[in-house]
Amino acid sequence: MEISGKSLKTIGNQGDRMLSMGDKAPPFDLMSDSGKQVRLKDFAGKKVVLYFYPKDDTPGCTKEACAFRDEQGDFSKLDVVVLGVSLDSIKAHQGFKKKFNLPFALLCDTNAAVSKAYGVYKQKSMYGRLYWGIERTTFVINESGKIRAIFEKVKVDGHTRELLESLKN
Repeated sequence: MEISGKSLKTIGNQGDRMLSMGDKAPPFDLMSDSGKQVRLKDFAGKKVVLYFYPKDDTPGCTKEACAFRDEQGDFSKLDVVVLGVSLDSIKAHQGFKKKFNLPFALLCDTNAAVSKAYGVYKQKSMYGRLYWGIERTTFVINESGKIRAIFEKVKVDGHTRELLESLKN
């Protein structure tokens, strides 16, 4: 089942089960910051780092995006495509990308369909208030579309280095 960022239906192909290493990565079809559709199948034969983050232009998310930017050369040397995913709009992604000179695509999951399929759209709490949002998580998808690694509840400091080390093995 292809997941579209435009569709409003709830994705149930993974149920309540979290994805595991070795699972086939849920396909997606999302609009990017450039206004073009991006599909997982576009990257068949390549390794993909799909990182989910809560919100453009916030302190932790900015630090994470800039770390991916700063390590882009190392990801490229390993022939790895980096894609960022959040619930933000194309306009928000464009401003964020321009402000921090981000060299990779930011994908718009405005209805959370892909975030739900990957199991990263969760109930969170801040200052006693409950809300739904993305839990910072990174997936490494191998050349055949299977999940090679999952980094849950990512701590931004050192994450890209840790990711690069795992990609070298």
